Amino acid sequence: MKLRRKWKALGKVPAVRTGLFVLGLLLMLSTPLVGVLPGPGGVIVFGAGLALTLKYSEWAKRKYVEFKRQHPRKGAWADWGLRRPSARRREKLRKEQQMRAVDD
Repeated sequence: MKLRRKWKALGKVPAVRTGLFVLGLLLMLSTPLVGVLPGPGGVIVFGAGLALTLKYSEWAKRKYVEFKRQHPRKGAWADWGLRRPSARRREKLRKEQQMRAVDD
């Protein structure tokens, strides 16, 4: 458990956050190079880069929210791909509302 607390504390250091954000951008930019190789490597590299960028950048989070508002279906796919807990929670609420509407 100590390791987890140390990792979380390290993630709050501004220099580390900036470094991980830049690493995420570099991973996303390197996707076309990795995508040429056989296998699903490009998708995995892009997903890892996107996850790092969204976790450590407030600007990226705002842009992601804007994107999801403009393109809700694409945003749902992105949430599914990132396995976001908020997406699961929204999907569960949507299904419950549909069930209530059918019952009424």
